[in-house]
Amino acid sequence: VPERPTLGNTDYAFEMAISNIRYGEGVTKEVGMDLQNLGAKRVCLMTDKNLSQLPPVNAVLNSLAKYGINFQMYDNVRVEPTDQSFMDAINFAKKGEFDAYVAVGGGSVIDTCKAANLYASSPTSDFLDYVNAPIGKGKPVTVPLKPLIAVPTTAGTGSETTGVAIFDFKELKVKTGIASRAIKPTLGIIDPLHTLSMPERIVANSGFDVLCHALESYTALPYNMRSPCPSNPINRPAYQGSNPISDVWALHALRIVAKYLKRATRNPEDREARANMHLASAFAGIGFGNAGVHLCHGMSYPISGLVKTYKPKDYNVDHSLVPHGLSVVLTSPAVFAFTAQIHPERHLEAAEILGADIRTARIKDAGFILADTLRKFLFDLNVDDGLAAIGYSKADIPALVKGTLPQERVTKLSPRPQTEEDLSALFEASMKLY
Repeated sequence: VPERPTLGNTDYAFEMAISNIRYGEGVTKEVGMDLQNLGAKRVCLMTDKNLSQLPPVNAVLNSLAKYGINFQMYDNVRVEPTDQSFMDAINFAKKGEFDAYVAVGGGSVIDTCKAANLYASSPTSDFLDYVNAPIGKGKPVTVPLKPLIAVPTTAGTGSETTGVAIFDFKELKVKTGIASRAIKPTLGIIDPLHTLSMPERIVANSGFDVLCHALESYTALPYNMRSPCPSNPINRPAYQGSNPISDVWALHALRIVAKYLKRATRNPEDREARANMHLASAFAGIGFGNAGVHLCHGMSYPISGLVKTYKPKDYNVDHSLVPHGLSVVLTSPAVFAFTAQIHPERHLEAAEILGADIRTARIKDAGFILADTLRKFLFDLNVDDGLAAIGYSKADIPALVKGTLPQERVTKLSPRPQTEEDLSALFEASMKLY
């Protein structure tokens, strides 16, 4: 694209793409009017079995009824979706011939709804056509999608702002996803009242996702060092590397996490803390949705995908699962100790925001300082003591490394390239945290 040769065919531009966002206590009551304004005649409402009985879904149902919106509800979304659970939702969407979608829930629900909208809008496509390479074909999305309104009920994934949908690919026992600006929601309705029904561990684990989104996007490979430079802008990835706009959102989200996550976790009545974490989730989403994430996320996918018997407190599920935010944060001390030799000043800045005293710190110690700060933060929030505490041992490391290797979409955004030996060492260092 550029007339001037770029260094080693690296990119020379970045693009900012986010959903429209509406924020306010009780703002969910407007969703019926939004659908009326869109002229929607057949609406798909997606949620999960637990949420279908809770106030956020009730608020949406009341609004749909008030404005006479014709809808069908799909409440069979799986928490931590799989390729099969995506396919079930896609089949429902294809049969329903919907002209708009509403997703009420955490990242699992919003991501499932994005996938349903995509494949119902592209009915002749094979499932793997849009799945990220090297697992799928990673084709660009060129079909028009229907409007999707996302109503997040957790303060974590930021999925209401991003063009990414993540799932477990059962055959390979690994998480992967679909990443395209085309699948981002039309509108994210952020209603802080919805976070009041979140139990303590869900608040903490969702918050760890925000924490890592902010840290990883701020320390990611800069956009102008990512290669290859796309031959056409449609091929520029959603995750482009750190850039000046994403940096602003990531740092701001990190400051909110530092100030409010412990309060939001410890006191369900602390409306100020929970409302701020709900906003932080969107802020971090705007940051990482364009910059991307790197090793904590890349390594988290096999940690979730290879789960054995772990069942977390406060999650009402009938299957073993490692909550996404927990799978991401358990490797964070090891990861940032590893990446800090590139851009150590950014790692130090993050440590200071999270409470470290860096007045006498040496720049070469940035990684250790950030790692120690994270360990203290996690200890204060009663996080399981490393991968060993959730059922993994050294014998699992080869399988965990194997599951990380296909995650090139994110691992290549690490500021420091890593070998298989490096990944083994990072998993080993994450077996115990304290």
